[in-house]
This record gives sequence, structure tokens and C-alpha cells, in this order.
Amino acid sequence: MSELFLFDDAVARTFEPFALTRPISELRAGALLLRERWERAFQRRAAGSIAAPHLADFDEPGAARPLGTRLTVPAGSILANSRCAVSLLPQKLGDAKVWHCDGRVAAIALSREVSIDELRAGRFTLESLATAGSGPHDIAGQWIDHVWDFIGKLAPMLVEDLSRLSDGMKPVKVDGSGGKKSPVFAEPDAHIESQTYFDTSGGPVYVARGAKVQTFTRIVGPCYIGADSQVLGEKIAASSIGDVCKLHGEANSIVMLGHSNKGHEGFVGHSYFGRWVNLGAGTITSNLKNTYSSVELWTPNGTADTDLQFLGTMFGDHAKTGIGTPLNTGTVVGAGANVFGGTLPPKAVPPFAWGDRPPYDSYDIDKFFEVARRAMARRHVELSPGVERTLRRAYELRWSVDEPTETR
Repeated sequence: MSELFLFDDAVARTFEPFALTRPISELRAGALLLRERWERAFQRRAAGSIAAPHLADFDEPGAARPLGTRLTVPAGSILANSRCAVSLLPQKLGDAKVWHCDGRVAAIALSREVSIDELRAGRFTLESLATAGSGPHDIAGQWIDHVWDFIGKLAPMLVEDLSRLSDGMKPVKVDGSGGKKSPVFAEPDAHIESQTYFDTSGGPVYVARGAKVQTFTRIVGPCYIGADSQVLGEKIAASSIGDVCKLHGEANSIVMLGHSNKGHEGFVGHSYFGRWVNLGAGTITSNLKNTYSSVELWTPNGTADTDLQFLGTMFGDHAKTGIGTPLNTGTVVGAGANVFGGTLPPKAVPPFAWGDRPPYDSYDIDKFFEVARRAMARRHVELSPGVERTLRRAYELRWSVDEPTETR
């Protein structure tokens, strides 16, 4: 059986604040990780990921790990573009050599052996490696062309994803809105307390195993609540909550990758949480400009117009905010940053920044790891040597807000 590998192309490597600390295949798009979507499509576990060289030691539990000392990807291997969020709908992939999504090459079967170093350097595209003359096989899915697409395309992806994840499951009986409704699904060991209200007029709700939804929570579909996560009251709408998260207060159109906390009051909208993010009590995000115009977002290639009217904050892995921190529309908080003090930070906060206003100090790296180990231990997770090496390398390569960042 052909091995499956996930490839971060040059565009994926600009997806800050996430690309500094993880392969893009390990980001959540809709209800599932991009890697998980490809694994379901090809019905096999990914054998590895091919991302920027600074991620060579990435070894998050369950992830497709980098290829280590391996020198080549063998002929016949399937190489899939991480940025393609392939549909969860049943698809006949056949024995094609090239798979297209929306007219673009999404995956190929390699016709020859390819150097790992060349792929890591980002010099190849799948188009350049596709077998000449091979008729493409079309597959359904969504392209993530910009980092803000994870938010802009969230709701329709959730509607489709949850219809597939719930296939064969019986809906549960819950309090909900009148009129036309979508179902609510709960896996075994999920716990939905009484006096929880579900508005499924906009799409279904899916509660995974071990998750807990507390009394006096209003959940508006489409919504996914991942394994062992806790939703602790108020309103959550059109969101994808990953594994082992804690969410309290109003949230609208957010993605939590996993192991992140928003345990207190404060509105967060149209925002993306990397892993191990923690927001202090009263942290709020603006997701709409008072001019109602489209939101601009900092990127490594300069500020870009997102064409989105609603966009909040992108939080990198291990980012933290203090009590009462306000965040502007279209804000990027870099991995490992710790901002506090109650003043409005700039719309781009560098990785591992520390302080209450710019110019920020750099977070002492030893103190950062002390805090990270303590936070992870609360969720019974160890900071592995590989993850520590990845984060130390990220610290060395942390980007500046003022200067464009070269593609890694």
C-alpha cells in the first residue's frame, strides 16, 4: 500500500502565527485536522509530514511526524498538499496519479523518488511533480489559501463535516429552538447537563466523547465540541472546539485547536487558538470594525486585506493574555507571547513577546519553558524533548513585526 505524506508548500509556510511552531497539516479546518481529513480520504494513517526545516523535531502526540533521517520519499508514495481541506464526503479516489480539487493539484502519486531536503526547502510544487499526461481525478474539498480562511470558511465546512461525522448515529433529545432544526449528536460518555439550550436552525451540533456541556449554556449550530472539552456556560455559536479545551463566556465563530483555555467572561469572536493558549479573565476580541469595512491582517509578506467583515485574533501556540486584555480586529499574537496590563496591544505581537505595551521585552526562554511545563502538566501532558527543541528553534527564528519574513 502506498504511503501518505503531507506537504507544506511555500504558501502554507507563511501561515503565521502557526507556521513557526507546527506543520500546517496539524491545524484544525472545520471539525478535523487537515491531516485527519486526508487520512479519512485515503483510508490510511499519514506516514509523515514534510514541512519547513525548523520543524524537523516536531513530535506532537498523534501527529504525522517529520521524516527524520530519511533521505527520500519513494516513488509511488502519495504526496498531498496540506492546504487542501479535503471533504469528508465519501469519495472514490481510484488508482489515479493526480488528484485535483477545484481545478488545482491537491495530491499526486510520485512517479519517481524525491529528495526530502528539496521538499523541505519548499522549492517544489505538486504541479511540477505531477506525472505528465496523467488524467486527474477530481475530489471535493476547500482550499485554505490564506490563514484567515480557517475562519472565513468555518461555518459551511462544519455543516458538511458534522453530517459525515454523525453518520449512523442517533440524535439525542435536547431542549431546542422551534421550526426547522438540525440534529444534536453526542458520543458515548459525553455529558450534556439539564437546562442546556440548542439552537440548531443554522446547523447541527456534535459533542464528542468525554466532553461536558454545563447547565445554562446556549449552543448555536453548526458547532463541534471535541473530546474531553468543557463548555461552561453562556453562548457558543458556529465554532469548532478541539480536544481538552475549556470555554466559558460568549464565543462566536472560533476554532480552538486543542488544549487551550478561555475559562472566564469576555467575548471572543472569529478567532483561532493554537494549542496551549490561555486567555486571562475579561480578555475580549473585537471582530468587527466600527466602519463595517473589511478587516486587514498582518502577514509575513505585509498587511493584507482579508475581504472579511468579521475577523478577530489569531493566537499562536502557547500565547497568553492577562486579565482584562482588549484585542483589536484582525490581531495576530505570536507563539509564546505573553501580553498583559489592560492596554490595547498593537495588531501584531511578535512571538515570545513579554509586556504590557510595545516595545516588548523578549520572554526569558527558561522561564517560558518553566511555565509551559507547568501548564501542560495540568492536562497530564509532558513537554517532550522534540517539542522543546521545536520551540527553542522557534524562539531563535521569531519574526519581527516590522520586517517581512522570508518563506521558510
